[in-house]
Amino acid sequence: MKIRCLVALVLASSFFALAQDDAITLDDLLRDGAQWLQENIDPEVLRSLSDVDQEKVQKLFRELQQRFQGEYVIDLAPFKQAATAVLPLLEDHEETQPYAAWLKARLDYFEVADQLRLLIPPPKVVPGQPPKPAPNPGPDLERKVWRKHVEVLPVPSGAAAYVSRLKPIFAAQKVPTELVWLAEVESSFGPAARSPMGAAGLFQIMPQTAKAYGLALRPTDERLQPAKSAAAAARYLKYLHGQFNDWPLALAAYNAGEQRVRNLLERHKARTYDQIATHLPAETQMYVPKIEATLRHREGIALSELPPPRS
Repeated sequence: MKIRCLVALVLASSFFALAQDDAITLDDLLRDGAQWLQENIDPEVLRSLSDVDQEKVQKLFRELQQRFQGEYVIDLAPFKQAATAVLPLLEDHEETQPYAAWLKARLDYFEVADQLRLLIPPPKVVPGQPPKPAPNPGPDLERKVWRKHVEVLPVPSGAAAYVSRLKPIFAAQKVPTELVWLAEVESSFGPAARSPMGAAGLFQIMPQTAKAYGLALRPTDERLQPAKSAAAAARYLKYLHGQFNDWPLALAAYNAGEQRVRNLLERHKARTYDQIATHLPAETQMYVPKIEATLRHREGIALSELPPPRS
């Protein structure tokens, strides 16, 4: 059981490379993970390990996160099967369940990337030149595919417990209450979810942002407290909208970082999300249209119809 648990952690960093093979199986993943352990971990260390090393978990998942920060959305498509296979292993162990919650909320990124792959013509092969990556889908195509994908998704089990509780908190910050559904996209309403980059809670708040908005990280991580996390997220969204005067850009900044969005707007002499969408990280290119589709499905409102925060 210890070895199997360790294999699960190793797979978090290795399954993306393995997933290039569409025929990959769970047995393949376990075998390759075990081989990695044998080649890289001293047998004495293996025998002495009794608990999962949280630092190791974070390191392995940070490597996973780098894939989401890549340039091309279609590059996520081959990883659907491997990610789905790894998830149950992570859910089986208490130590890795917060990371499993983070991954589970993003499984449909792989599925949608696979759908987009079928809709985008592959680049032409030029003799004597290396193959070019598939171009990124435009924002309109992303919206169309995400709308179709989200409209059949069931409401997350945690939504019933949190939506009605968190809407008054968003209202108190004078932010549209519909944006509580950000928690579905960020964590599937899992308050213990934790990302490889250090974000945590329902709204996946980074440590620096948490401190800026009054959340303590020690001795208790207040990001894991739904009410406090919601208040900080609402205040941060209000701030970002004040910077960009636009909800799609504010949400892109929430996911990719304020400075990255600002730099892209300046570099491309752009003023709207659509003008920079294909230049954002792959995850952000998925994130904004997923939120748009989620709001439309859960609340019957388009992102463009949301009012700005009130002063």
